[in-house]
Amino acid sequence: MHNFENFLLNHLPTSKSIHPTYEKAVQKMLLAGGKRFRPALLLGVVNAYNPLLIGGAYYAAYAIELLHTYSLIHDDLPAMDNSPLRRGEPTLHVLFDEVTAILAGDALNTYSFEVLSNAPFSDSTRVALIRELALNGGLNGMVLGQAIDCYFENRTLSIDDVRVLHTNKTAKLIATSLKMGAIIVQEEELADTLYDFGIKLGLLFQIQDDILDVTQSSDEAGKLTNNDETKNSFVTLLGLKEALKEADELADTLTKEIDKFDEKLKNEFFELLRQYINRHK
Repeated sequence: MHNFENFLLNHLPTSKSIHPTYEKAVQKMLLAGGKRFRPALLLGVVNAYNPLLIGGAYYAAYAIELLHTYSLIHDDLPAMDNSPLRRGEPTLHVLFDEVTAILAGDALNTYSFEVLSNAPFSDSTRVALIRELALNGGLNGMVLGQAIDCYFENRTLSIDDVRVLHTNKTAKLIATSLKMGAIIVQEEELADTLYDFGIKLGLLFQIQDDILDVTQSSDEAGKLTNNDETKNSFVTLLGLKEALKEADELADTLTKEIDKFDEKLKNEFFELLRQYINRHK
């Protein structure tokens, strides 16, 4: 991941113009860091099966991080969560203004596909990767989840509908990170298995975020917490105790599935996934 971070720094989006803050705004939230969880998943799959492809895989991992970062910038906007803090830094609409934040998010969204189009793979592999990222990050993926989340704010959904919401908003981008890794190493059967695993992992990730929202301070989380009272979160619907129980059950299921991975994949992911699967405890 240290090499990936250097790749990111060497491929920051640049735009020289008369605009005094546009380039800085586009780069700011990438430079603020983050868990880089989604890139780590993709790179882990590639490293497990064909380490020789890791240099090219940085392009795909970076594309996912760009799309994810755009989604955070837009999620924090006044029209959505109106959050002043992200990754321990002021959000872009606070640091600059709302218009700049919107446009910086737009730029990172489209730049993700520009980066992916330049990845050193065959044309068919590039097209497959672009399709997967678009399918899971766009119309019927992350954007759909965000639309449902915002529309039903202050209106209670069933727990099954909340799972649908967060399957789209959070889980699909995590799942496609794993699947894109399998596409790169041409492990077609593994791709679907990892995608299904990733959906469960993404749902756990969201339940954990909802738990941490009520158990951590903003300083600890690096973003505004206790901000989900009007949202359809697992904690607001189930209560903290039941949300913890659901997280424990899902973590146990995922741990058993990891144990069924082949040795190459298990050895690559053991520490990373165990750490994240148990982060609510």
